[in-house]
Amino acid sequence: MMKFPFRARSLICGTWLILSPLTALAGEADVVGVKIIKEGTGTYRFDVTVRHDDTGWKHYANAWDVVAPDGTVLGTRTLAHPHENEQPFTRSLAGVRIPDGIAEVTVRAHDSVHELGGAEMRVEVPR
Repeated sequence: MMKFPFRARSLICGTWLILSPLTALAGEADVVGVKIIKEGTGTYRFDVTVRHDDTGWKHYANAWDVVAPDGTVLGTRTLAHPHENEQPFTRSLAGVRIPDGIAEVTVRAHDSVHELGGAEMRVEVPR
């Protein structure tokens, strides 16, 4: 085991305390763009653009949802890996069934640390 003088130990410990919360500094996942396309009777495809400072497997944007005004989740697109070198990024989800009478939905993103909390977007449902 290496022995460090007291000052070096203090510097190393202080640096660790400063750097350890960096995974939380990536912030929350933000929805920055939504394109909704009518596919058929009552079904839609969503092309959603998300921005998040992914830092690797411990903190990354891991999903986004299409949510009805009453809070019902109508569809979820799971994001299977970090996108550290692709920001913002767009992924699609087809076959989202939106009941008649719903004129607007909200799209929200999740990340693996904060879950929800970033910028959401409301979009009008084309009929």
